[in-house]
Amino acid sequence: MTDNVKFYLEDLEIGMRATTSMVITAEKIDIFAELTGDKNPIHVNEEFAKTTMFGKRIAHGALSASLISAVLGNDLPGPGAVFVELNLRFRRPAFIGDEVVAVAEVAEINERNGRVKMKCYCEVDGKQICRGDAGVVVKKRPTA
Repeated sequence: MTDNVKFYLEDLEIGMRATTSMVITAEKIDIFAELTGDKNPIHVNEEFAKTTMFGKRIAHGALSASLISAVLGNDLPGPGAVFVELNLRFRRPAFIGDEVVAVAEVAEINERNGRVKMKCYCEVDGKQICRGDAGVVVKKRPTA
């Protein structure tokens, strides 16, 4: 039986990075609203959204931010890592039809306690829509 770990703590190096992406659709926004209970009309009601400063529906910030969780859990550090902290600043929204790209980069490694600080951001067309950092606990390589 394997433990499916992609990277152990000892495998990580400062500057390693990974990305994942998703195209925002009306259906994904609606599903996210249903899952979370956040049915703010700026996300789910086109007529209401037209009256806002954005002029159309916007994706939940947490929907874009959830891609950071995906890249951390699937790619870097990947399976076995435990996501324990996220600090983000939202800069602009994502709209229906936008491709959101989430990027995570190893910024600090604490070998003593197994914690890794990741620089994280999401972007659309090369412009950051949110940025911040995440704390992840990464499993050390088994010794025997």
